[in-house]
Amino acid sequence: MDGSLNAGLATTGFSVPVFDSQHAFRSIMNAMSRPGSIHKIALDFTPPAELPLAAAAALLALCDFETSLWVAAGWDDNKTVSEYCLFHSGAMRAASPAAAQFALVDLRRQELRLADFSQGTAEYPDRSTMIIALVSSLRDGPVSRLTGPGIQGQTEIALEGLPADFAAQWANNYSGFPLGVDIIFCAGAEVLALPRSTRIIEKS
Repeated sequence: MDGSLNAGLATTGFSVPVFDSQHAFRSIMNAMSRPGSIHKIALDFTPPAELPLAAAAALLALCDFETSLWVAAGWDDNKTVSEYCLFHSGAMRAASPAAAQFALVDLRRQELRLADFSQGTAEYPDRSTMIIALVSSLRDGPVSRLTGPGIQGQTEIALEGLPADFAAQWANNYSGFPLGVDIIFCAGAEVLALPRSTRIIEKS
């Protein structure tokens, strides 16, 4: 039995699917309603080593057989991550970022072009892509200030591993509201959300 098969067999989905999915979904919705706040997903299961627990939990809670998922190209050589996500969530494989309701991108080693993803339509803005994005840290990067719905005044985030042009990309995304993508940033067992209605007003 080769190493990749051993690694695949060692992974698990939610231990108690209904309870675990509800817990993960609640954590994500709390993060979405309070942009910039950090929330821990306190669950015990075993996703592939390349996939942080928070990202796996978000995908398993949000995706199902009626949704489409795009996993960024070049994620892993033996497809362990993409096969894990599709199998445990039941989601369909999206043919492209623009066709995906959900997407998984590792910003530590992959490019991010927000304009490549579905922006929704005037009639159905909710048909845009929600991106699950892996970063090195939710706490140790350059400080950005946020404002918008769910934020009292302003709040600060310090994401480590964002593309150099992320602030400019996000300004374009914000300007198209109610169209545009939403992002759930993941590191370890923690999540931080950036809905399309949130504005980055300063970066230092």
